[in-house]
Amino acid sequence: MATWLYRLGLGAYRRRRLVLAAWLAVLAGAVCALVVVGGKLDNEFTIPGSESQQAQDTMAEDFPAAAGTSAQIVFTAPDGAKVTDPQAAQGIQRTLTAAQDAPQVAAVIPPDKAGTVTPDGRTALAQVNYDVSRSDLDDGTLDSLEETTRAAEEAGLEVSVGGQAYGNGVLTPSVLELLGVVVALAVLAITFGSLLAAGMPLLTAFVGVGTGLAGLLAVSSGVTVSSTALSLALMLGLAVGIDYALFVLSRHRTQLAQGMEPRESAGRAVGTAGSAVVFAGTTVVIALVGLIVVRIPFLTVMGLSAAATVLIAVLVAVTLLPALFGLAGARLAPRPGSRAARRAAVAAAEVPAGGTEKATEEAAAKASVMGQRWARLVTRRPLLVVVGTVAALVTLALPAADLRLALPDNGTAAHGTSQRETYDTVDEAFGPGFNGPLLVLAEADTQGQAGQQQAAAVAGRLQELPGVVKVGQPQYAPESGRAVIQVVPEGGPQDESTQDLVDAIRGDASVIERETGAAVSVTGTTAIGIDVSDRLSASLLPFAAVVVGLCLILLLLVFRSLVVPVKATVGFLLSVAASFGAVVAVFQWGWLADALGVARTGPVVSFLPIVLMAVLFGLAMDYEVFLVSSMREEWVRTGRARDAVIDGAGHASRVVTAAALIMFFVFASFVTTEDAIVKPIAFSLAFGVLVDAFVVRMTLVPAVLAMVGRGAWWLPRGLDRLLPDLDIEGARLHEPARAEPARPLTEINASSG
Repeated sequence: MATWLYRLGLGAYRRRRLVLAAWLAVLAGAVCALVVVGGKLDNEFTIPGSESQQAQDTMAEDFPAAAGTSAQIVFTAPDGAKVTDPQAAQGIQRTLTAAQDAPQVAAVIPPDKAGTVTPDGRTALAQVNYDVSRSDLDDGTLDSLEETTRAAEEAGLEVSVGGQAYGNGVLTPSVLELLGVVVALAVLAITFGSLLAAGMPLLTAFVGVGTGLAGLLAVSSGVTVSSTALSLALMLGLAVGIDYALFVLSRHRTQLAQGMEPRESAGRAVGTAGSAVVFAGTTVVIALVGLIVVRIPFLTVMGLSAAATVLIAVLVAVTLLPALFGLAGARLAPRPGSRAARRAAVAAAEVPAGGTEKATEEAAAKASVMGQRWARLVTRRPLLVVVGTVAALVTLALPAADLRLALPDNGTAAHGTSQRETYDTVDEAFGPGFNGPLLVLAEADTQGQAGQQQAAAVAGRLQELPGVVKVGQPQYAPESGRAVIQVVPEGGPQDESTQDLVDAIRGDASVIERETGAAVSVTGTTAIGIDVSDRLSASLLPFAAVVVGLCLILLLLVFRSLVVPVKATVGFLLSVAASFGAVVAVFQWGWLADALGVARTGPVVSFLPIVLMAVLFGLAMDYEVFLVSSMREEWVRTGRARDAVIDGAGHASRVVTAAALIMFFVFASFVTTEDAIVKPIAFSLAFGVLVDAFVVRMTLVPAVLAMVGRGAWWLPRGLDRLLPDLDIEGARLHEPARAEPARPLTEINASSG
């Protein structure tokens, strides 16, 4: 692979203007496609084939208004007044009449008919039904509904509009979300000591992200794409796009500082660091594509969307980046005498063959950098470091035992939004169950009057169940014998008691059918959300097994070692567990919730664990490959196990540290969003990257490898013969036939000028 990528890098360097033009054409084509076909995001979460979804689809045939989305209008009278006062009642009536004529409204259920007026008469709740799903509402539909409330407001009432039609809020770009890019530029400038070098990874990342997002939005005109999928693609595209370019550019500059000719250096940088980029990107893509096994459409699209942006980032790193190397020439080389140039000189220094241990130690001390000093520290007492690190990670993971999953509702929307005000008012005035009523579809075995009686019998039977606050009058369709019954639970949409009620109704379905003659099934937004969470919870362990197995196989192929894959897999699991613990502590227990702007604590968004495992797996493999491959290079060259760990860490730690910091700040910048789905995902990724890079890879990995010693690189001979040699370190590129005599850096600069 390294040889093929070497040739690709050389070709891109030689034909730099053609490659640059091709990428600009691809970007322009994606933007043009978006402009022509447009794009529409859909935030509906469904599971085709589930009981709730089947009932929803069946219900739509006879009760389109009940099967569609709905909104709520809450009227609150001032202190000492009632909504039944003549002036207030007239204002409510005018508002509901106007709402009935609003766009796409199928039905309006007034408070007196629904029985939703508080005992003190101060608050009333009306429901507005649409015969389409939330994603099919036209632009401006909800704005038109909000305009109908003027009559009630003029009557002195306080009015808010919310409900399922609003969702939990829409992701809106924030200036703070650009902070990650600014910090990334600062980290790159410090790392390279050059604005030209610092700007190159950002430029390539923007090209990749622009192409990916424009293409994704264009595809959304024909495929269901959620705003969360777009946000995840943006976060990952920026993070890996910058990091992959950083890895290749860092190798290129080191080689230039050592006197290598720019064209040859570009080829070798793509062949060596580019090989690691291709492997790391492949692991991320495979893990994200693996979300298909969960068999939930919106999660599949989310995984494929993010995988596409990562794939584009890899292609940009191995084609566009060497083309930019060609345009920059020797100007990317560190200035003679700079710290970057001195580090490159140290990296090029060879320990003399047959040297004494003292000479080796002196050379190591002379070449000492921060990464080497840290590696020496953690390998001095490796067992103590391993035990302490594992204990700390397990402690961080303890809250994960309390992990609860659910889809977000309007209670997680940002404070001050109309849907959040409506949710809170309904919760306080009527109870949390009115924010997430269940719909029970009763299918009678007869029609006409007998069918109506069976539906009424079902409603009476449901009223007897524990945890039920209110059961509405059945809506009956005489043609089919079906009826829809609204059931208001005691708990809110995310409460365990509501899930227990859904389970109870489904568990008693056969008994209810035997007693009443009508088959029942539970549906509605709340029930669908419960089914989504259940499916995701059931898929977590199988998906984890797939990811862990993939981790073992890939690292076995790359490093040809038994210890390295096992150690990497255990480290990955510790990172994931610690991230789960941190998420529970913040988003369920409320630790630092105010500081992070968490709108409401409660269950974690149900697909966060699987998304976190998929993404963090790929990112963890990034750091594992770049760090351990450097150690393996030293081991192959010197044969000294402990020195290989220390020197390899010294060579790779700077770029791994920069990459991890960039990823952390990119993800952390998205924690500032008010989106209840994106915020916890961004937090978990930022925390996971921080822990995995600095605690697991930079601390635990060197300690384990030092403790194992030469055994870290052992592989049984039979297995060694069976496994293909991927040559990810690019050893074949250093053959004498390929090597070119190095020229002094000053000579290269002179000839390039």
